[in-house]
Amino acid sequence: MLRFEAGEVIAADNTDGIGLVRDIEQNAGRSLAGSRVLLVGAGGAAAGALGPLIEAGPRRIVLANRTRDKAQALVGRHAALAREQGVTLSATGLDDVTGAFDVVINGTATSLAGAAVPVPAEVLQPGALACDMMYGPAAQGFLDWARAHGAVPRDGLGMLVEQAAEAFLFWRGVRPPSARVLDELRAVLQG
Repeated sequence: MLRFEAGEVIAADNTDGIGLVRDIEQNAGRSLAGSRVLLVGAGGAAAGALGPLIEAGPRRIVLANRTRDKAQALVGRHAALAREQGVTLSATGLDDVTGAFDVVINGTATSLAGAAVPVPAEVLQPGALACDMMYGPAAQGFLDWARAHGAVPRDGLGMLVEQAAEAFLFWRGVRPPSARVLDELRAVLQG
């Protein structure tokens, strides 16, 4: 998003990551501070989310991607921020993910393609929050997978609402009541 300020100044920002963090912490009621986070994917969605996730203060973030080099490059661009925040940040291939995580975020296009979830169920700590950045029918396969393996599923609708609220704040200086908007939107979509 772009905002033109006094004179020749142009301010640009990506609100997706802030929207994701706000949805997880405010709407889902999960603190990211001190948690173990698995971010799956290293494309634009993951790139937009990684900085705000680091700033939320998890203990550890593992970035897993089909192409390990792409994940490593994204981690490299965020290494200084992770050090400043005291967050352990690492990259791995999808087939090499080990351990269980408190929060698993799918930032890949697998949901759009109707493909299988790209990581094994063992990544889910019992009661983990499993978020797909997609919403609507596209996210259903991921949500069903998460539920079937004892995780709390969450689609990307809250992220969408929260990033829009952040953009509205950026443009207008007022934060809309995003939780109420999300509740009303879910009611409309389910009704």
